[in-house]
Amino acid sequence: MPFVGRQRTARRAYGFDDIALAPGAATIDPEDVDIGWSVGHLRFDLPFLAAAMDSVVDARTAILMGELGAAAVLNLEGLQTRYEDPEEVLEAIAAATSEEVVTRLQEVYRSPIREELVGTRIAAIKNGGAPCIVSMTPQKADRLAPLAEEAGADAVLIQSTVATDRHRSRRGEVLSIREITHRLGIPVMTGNCATYEGALDLLEAGAAAIFVGVGPGAACTSRRVLGIGVPQATAIIDAAAARNDYRRRTGSYVPVIADGGISVGGEAVKAIAC
Repeated sequence: MPFVGRQRTARRAYGFDDIALAPGAATIDPEDVDIGWSVGHLRFDLPFLAAAMDSVVDARTAILMGELGAAAVLNLEGLQTRYEDPEEVLEAIAAATSEEVVTRLQEVYRSPIREELVGTRIAAIKNGGAPCIVSMTPQKADRLAPLAEEAGADAVLIQSTVATDRHRSRRGEVLSIREITHRLGIPVMTGNCATYEGALDLLEAGAAAIFVGVGPGAACTSRRVLGIGVPQATAIIDAAAARNDYRRRTGSYVPVIADGGISVGGEAVKAIAC
């Protein structure tokens, strides 16, 4: 391994821009290829999830994605569960100038999460015939995950910039991913991770799927603000290696979801190959 400096080694990591797929000697009819995937009792024809962002997913988007054979993740800590009519708030954000937008965002997210709206949004997705996957941060999971299950959600995603089941805090306010995966009766997906060890930690905690990606997304500022991240191709391959080792040991197959770093169609193909 090369040295970054005395006693500091490094290895080369690769993003999607750094790699390409070499064509094989044989080809196959696309109609004979199954690109579907499953998590828990849910089965999807297309390997795509719409991100749990207010700018991406509402109940209508989730229903449309379901009709296409994919899925969307609704953020239970976003505007959809803070306002009866989030469209007005979203329009106000869109109309804000670059000088106003930060203040406007701070204002609209001060409104509390309303538990009754959690049930309302989940019911809207379910009534539209789509699978309902919802997300929350670890800080809110103890409150929102059981509420989502009770309201009929099909799966939950507990998501943070870097997820682990070994978080330490002198305040004692620590979510046990292992405990909540056993307590809930629906699949618990979690992330994000970007290393073999991080992925294996989440698998051992009982994750039904793991999200991979720290810093690669077009809207993500983790690398610039926090200085952490792993180029996405390497992160996915390392997480998949952990998943494969876990499967050999337990017989349980857990999906690996590439979260971020995809800007053109070919990068989706690279992510699947990784």
